[in-house]
Amino acid sequence: MRRFLWIPICFFALAVPVIVLAGGAQGGFDGVVSSIETRYHAHAARIPFLGLISLIARKSTHEGVGSIHVAQFDSFPADIDGSELNQIVEDKLGTGWERVIRETSHREGGEQTLIFMRPEGNRMGLFIVDKDRNELDVVQVSVDPRHLDENIDQYTHHHDSDRDESN
Repeated sequence: MRRFLWIPICFFALAVPVIVLAGGAQGGFDGVVSSIETRYHAHAARIPFLGLISLIARKSTHEGVGSIHVAQFDSFPADIDGSELNQIVEDKLGTGWERVIRETSHREGGEQTLIFMRPEGNRMGLFIVDKDRNELDVVQVSVDPRHLDENIDQYTHHHDSDRDESN
């Protein structure tokens, strides 16, 4: 009978930390999106089947790109404070992320771009927040920098002087 008494005690001992941790501050991609939704009273659209799309992207790029997360705000407030947006992202993103680009345009519509990076073993994590007029996109992706470096030449711009002189 004593053995059966230990089952509920162990269950509660294990359940309490799980409940506390699950109810704690949400971070990472979901934490950033949730904080933006709450602060700016906007709703993010999520792409259906993104897990499947991420798997296909990983396989089709031979492990070059994967773990894709995307949230899109279509009716975002036109004017936001870039410093405030940056602080929200930094607070919720978590440790290990370093901002590498912060671009703010003071033209109409208040364009904002934030790009964060972090090492993920042999991969590199990218977290991008891009606001253009009334749209705001949040993207997180994991890339293999070696794979990208091997294939980057097909996307570089070649000047006329670099072309074959025989034409």
